[in-house]
Amino acid sequence: MATEEGVVFKMGTDGSGTAWVKTTRSSACASCSSRDTCQGEGGGKDMEMKVEAINTADARVGDRIVLNIQTSSLLKATFLLYVFPILAMIAGAVLGQTVAGMRSMDPSGLSALFGFLFFGLAFIVIRITGRRLSKNASYKPEIIKVRGHQPLSTEALVLPGTEA
Repeated sequence: MATEEGVVFKMGTDGSGTAWVKTTRSSACASCSSRDTCQGEGGGKDMEMKVEAINTADARVGDRIVLNIQTSSLLKATFLLYVFPILAMIAGAVLGQTVAGMRSMDPSGLSALFGFLFFGLAFIVIRITGRRLSKNASYKPEIIKVRGHQPLSTEALVLPGTEA
């Protein structure tokens, strides 16, 4: 179970049971290979991230909360994003090599062509699978605890641990 702290800045659509949460990069982000390309606002060490979470703790705008995401879901998504494209590319290269041997063609060229073709197809599969998984509640973070209320101002919310 991976947990993260944040502040609720907006409620989800009526009846959705969700809330939008701002979090900051945690120590876990420091070891992530995607830390520089992760989608967040700002940049640098204190980059803010916005995420829609299932609101089971009945949090309200301005509440400091704890988010939870299932580790198994996180690992499956990581596999899909990082390992699957590489496996698809290898499978394409091997298939290209095999087809080239049967057709008396250039094995290097056909292997490269099939490898890149399968690599591109992997991203289409990821896109389709990602849309399907985004509707699955086990792949969404969940607000499990309200830690307190933080008064809202007209400026951006200040997250825990980022006060000046």
